[in-house]
Amino acid sequence: MSRFAHPAGDRHAEMLPQERPPLAPADLNRINPAIWPRTSSRTDGALTVGGVDVRDLARDHGTPLYVLDEDDVRSRMRDYATAFAGSEVHYAGKAFLCKEIVRWLQAEGLGLDVASNGELAVALSVGFPAERITMHGNNKSVAELTRALEAGVGHIVVDSFDEIARLGYLAEQHGKRPKVMIRVTTGVEAHTHEFIATAHDDQKFGLSLNTGAAAEAVRRILALPQLELVGLHSHIGSQIVDTAGFEVAARRLTALLVQIKDEHGVVLPELDLGGGYGIAYVEGDEAPDIKELADGLREIVTKVCKDAGLPVPRLTVEPGRTIVGPGGITLYEVGTIKDVEGLRTYVSVDGGMSDNVRTALYGAEYTAALASRDSEAEPMLSRLVGKHCESGDIIVRDFYLPADLAPGDLIAVAATGAYCRSLASNYNYLPKPAVVAVAGGVSRVIVQGETEDDLLRGQL
Repeated sequence: MSRFAHPAGDRHAEMLPQERPPLAPADLNRINPAIWPRTSSRTDGALTVGGVDVRDLARDHGTPLYVLDEDDVRSRMRDYATAFAGSEVHYAGKAFLCKEIVRWLQAEGLGLDVASNGELAVALSVGFPAERITMHGNNKSVAELTRALEAGVGHIVVDSFDEIARLGYLAEQHGKRPKVMIRVTTGVEAHTHEFIATAHDDQKFGLSLNTGAAAEAVRRILALPQLELVGLHSHIGSQIVDTAGFEVAARRLTALLVQIKDEHGVVLPELDLGGGYGIAYVEGDEAPDIKELADGLREIVTKVCKDAGLPVPRLTVEPGRTIVGPGGITLYEVGTIKDVEGLRTYVSVDGGMSDNVRTALYGAEYTAALASRDSEAEPMLSRLVGKHCESGDIIVRDFYLPADLAPGDLIAVAATGAYCRSLASNYNYLPKPAVVAVAGGVSRVIVQGETEDDLLRGQL
């Protein structure tokens, strides 16, 4: 079983501090290419990303700061486009979305998934082709469906009986016939944290295969001439590192395709297996090879359809984390250092759960390092914490930093490109940090950091 199969998401949860494996000082300076952005290195002791020294980033843009390696992210987009040639690759915008990301997607030939009017607005604002957009969501409003229809999005993934009726009515009113897919809850138990497992019956997403709700959704959509049913959709969870769960989901979806053919004489041409592929966050993590993943999913779909006597549908996948996650880091400045004798040292930085809530939300683990210099000091068991009024305000639960760490040092946390800025908040009225893209030795702001004026705007 991989680390990602541990339900708590923290393999060290029951390990006492004194049981931590010893590290050599040199280990603290190592930048593992499996975890850090592809252009990361140490130059004169300091971490550089995209050819830019993090000390310059802190000086020019302040901290906390989200840093995105443009070459890393765009190369992963190309990797997916190549590996899934002949299929559709739609980036899951919920991982992290801004205008510049949309521009990169358009340039690299990928599609986009959105789950709200706001996400759709970001895409449309820079002229992204609406036909390459899929609209998701378990509770799409009339306004959201109307905007999707008016924009002409390529697919709408329906999630409930209410939505089928709502969309059918709106489509008739607007003279549209949207392509729709049904989100099917396949009952697959993805080996991940319960908050990011999405294919079991007892949760808010989708229409259950086991109860017959998915089959009934097919009947209702086919009864509405203003809707065009083109396929089935499944998403089994997040941070998954093998294809076993996808194989089970594909087999169950194919059985439904057979039922649809037998009952209605309709062969659906598309199958969307969602995303949720994992990345490496800490030493020992395994991340799927994209080509192997693509080949594996194609083989699964081809085999199960052949066994069922069905033509192979057009395959769509929805990676998010695996595209944008590894290329991002978050940069912090150390404020206070507090030794709790016999346990660990608490290192407080100028951000926290407002810019990265994943550790508090579901026990996420991260790799962090002293970034503004290297050090030959002995390793010091540390806990990286934020400045918020919560004892659960933890960024990295337990890891090692050099014992000569001092206030003013910069700490970088790796693999924060996904679900950090997207989940950011203004808790304790901290402004959200800027997002800076780095490439070729140059940094540029792609999302401005908030100011106090931004926090006060709208208050009467």
